[in-house]
Amino acid sequence: MPDLLLRSAPEDAVARLTLHRPERKNALSIALRDEISDALSALAANPEVKIVVLTGSGDTFCAGFDLKEFERASDPEFSRRLWASSDRYHRACLEFPLPLVAAVNGPAIAGGFDLAVMCDLRIAVPETYFSHPEIAFGDVLYSPLHDLAGAAVARDLCLTGRRVDAEEARELRLVSRVVPRAELDDEVARWTAMIARAPREVLLRTKAKAIARARISANGTLDL
Repeated sequence: MPDLLLRSAPEDAVARLTLHRPERKNALSIALRDEISDALSALAANPEVKIVVLTGSGDTFCAGFDLKEFERASDPEFSRRLWASSDRYHRACLEFPLPLVAAVNGPAIAGGFDLAVMCDLRIAVPETYFSHPEIAFGDVLYSPLHDLAGAAVARDLCLTGRRVDAEEARELRLVSRVVPRAELDDEVARWTAMIARAPREVLLRTKAKAIARARISANGTLDL
């Protein structure tokens, strides 16, 4: 089985995780979610790491959960795996004790939008857009977006599912910068270098304050 998540060794205190299902627009399968959860757990315990960058292979950041797997949700055992994986994945992202930076290299849709929002900072390319089309058929993660952007923006985007392009996302402060694709890595490196000036212990304490302030429910995925 090919690697679903590419991992880079920490360099200048920065580790990088790349979602690697380009043929599926980096859709979050059970296997990929589990790999992300495992990787974040290991990186949290690595004293050489201060920051983790998340990005996607190809021209899409992430198209959300792999909907093909939901076709098997009527199987009780598979459904249990599906939701256990989802709950663990969301906890791993929301409670990651160090800064997460999303290098948003293209569309971030549904659960991909959530993944970007669960990061602490987002740097995007002009081709990026964010949307929650799943409101047409299922639950939307509300709490992380509310914590990031406030009630007005969260209710707008979670209730309508409308598409927000990169420039509007910048105006809404969903992203910190929008840069040409060729400059994305350099811009991310500029931001991570600023963060990395702080001691790891300070970053841990600061992120703990952010997590506590968010007061996001400890319940499962569908309650977030």
